Amino acid sequence: MSNETVAEGTGEGIGRAGTAVKEGVISSLKGINEIEAEIVSLVKNTVSNTLRATGSIASESVSITKDVVKGAIQATEEVGTGLILSTKSVAKGIVMGVADVGGDVVSASGQTVRGAVKGAAEIGADVALVARRAVDGVIEATKEIGGNVEEVAKVAVGGAIETASTIGNTALRAVKDMLVGVVEGVKEVAGAALPRPKSTTSETTSPSTPEITTTPEITTRGRGKRGE
Repeated sequence: MSNETVAEGTGEGIGRAGTAVKEGVISSLKGINEIEAEIVSLVKNTVSNTLRATGSIASESVSITKDVVKGAIQATEEVGTGLILSTKSVAKGIVMGVADVGGDVVSASGQTVRGAVKGAAEIGADVALVARRAVDGVIEATKEIGGNVEEVAKVAVGGAIETASTIGNTALRAVKDMLVGVVEGVKEVAGAALPRPKSTTSETTSPSTPEITTTPEITTRGRGKRGE
């Protein structure tokens, strides 16, 4: 009996340990989400306010994008970590800030990803992971603002690969491997709406059916009248 009690106690202990870890992970992830949301908000407001202040959105958005990416990279250098975590939020914030003032979102996306890849290489961070996070960030922002996701994905992935090629073959291969399928994936998501036009064509043919059904009614009525 005592052995059974010990076994039950051990089971409960393991159960408690699992619950404690689960709760700890949940609170940590909630904390990460809050931090990411704060970074997005900070970057978005900084970019849009700066662009409004300069008054020349078209010419200034490129240099501000570079400046913001550089600032984020310098921050992670000083802290010693966090570039991979913050890249997506920074990229998302830049695109949303540019969109806020009616700037060119596609161009800003390309510049953001290029800057992130170049900066990651300069500080010795994982170029491929940073590229992926930056691409994810600009795509996510474009979805939220209702922009052309497919075009942004093409430009962002192209920018990442182009910048990686200036770093070296290893970086280029890693970035290509990491981003493979991103543009195709976006196309597939966009293509999910394609079956709808098919149903529209079937709807357009459907009105012809009532015409066929109404014809017999007319002839029947005609016969009825003749019978009278």
